[in-house]
Amino acid sequence: MVLDMFKLDGKVAIVTGANTGLGQGMCVGLAEAGAKVVGVARRSCDETAALIKEINGEFTAVIADLSSTEVIDDIISQTLKAYGRIDILVNNAGIIKREDAINYTMADWDAVYAVNQKEVFFLSQAVAKQLIKQGEGGKIINVASMLSYQGGIRVPAYTASKSAILGLTRALANEWAKYNIQVNAIAPGYMATNNTEQLRNDENRSTEILDRIPAGRWGTPADMQGTVVWLASKASDYVNGFTVAVDGGWLAR
Repeated sequence: MVLDMFKLDGKVAIVTGANTGLGQGMCVGLAEAGAKVVGVARRSCDETAALIKEINGEFTAVIADLSSTEVIDDIISQTLKAYGRIDILVNNAGIIKREDAINYTMADWDAVYAVNQKEVFFLSQAVAKQLIKQGEGGKIINVASMLSYQGGIRVPAYTASKSAILGLTRALANEWAKYNIQVNAIAPGYMATNNTEQLRNDENRSTEILDRIPAGRWGTPADMQGTVVWLASKASDYVNGFTVAVDGGWLAR
């Protein structure tokens, strides 16, 4: 049956930024589809672990600071120690620093790029090496943004890094398709997460945003679950190098 193509039974998924927000929502969605989930975050993933335990799923936490590529080997080794293989990587972790471009510091620029772009590439590279070694293909899913398509305001480094993710997704898809590795991305719209708390607390800005979203609401972590399961499953085996907007219609406006 076609629904069987969406099952992730026996698959192992690494999700970065797993302790809260979109990462947490995607962890739960992947676990509900049958995957064993390794959640990577700087802080405790106890809440995510509890949510997955409620659905009798399997979850292992790896505490790591993704501002440094030095943690990558440990993420891979802990995943292999826990479950013996890797099938799916979701590069969700990201940071944002808001400041007028004229005042933006080199330190803030480097901090954003370290997590949002550099770590994404080198963790993807490490996972791809393991997928090639296993010889069964796999899925890499990057989390892009509406600002992969638009300029934004007061977030120059974030916009640049997320635009880079759209291009990187295409580049890796081109190179790794021969190994049966599909590389795609999800571009969330305006979601109710920590990153948008400042915007949601600004009544005027929040109203402006909601007025443009055809769906008429902020997105939620649950809105990401169907798309991430699809891109992680056999149902998307002929989808490669594409970025899917989950935005309530924002880009269509």
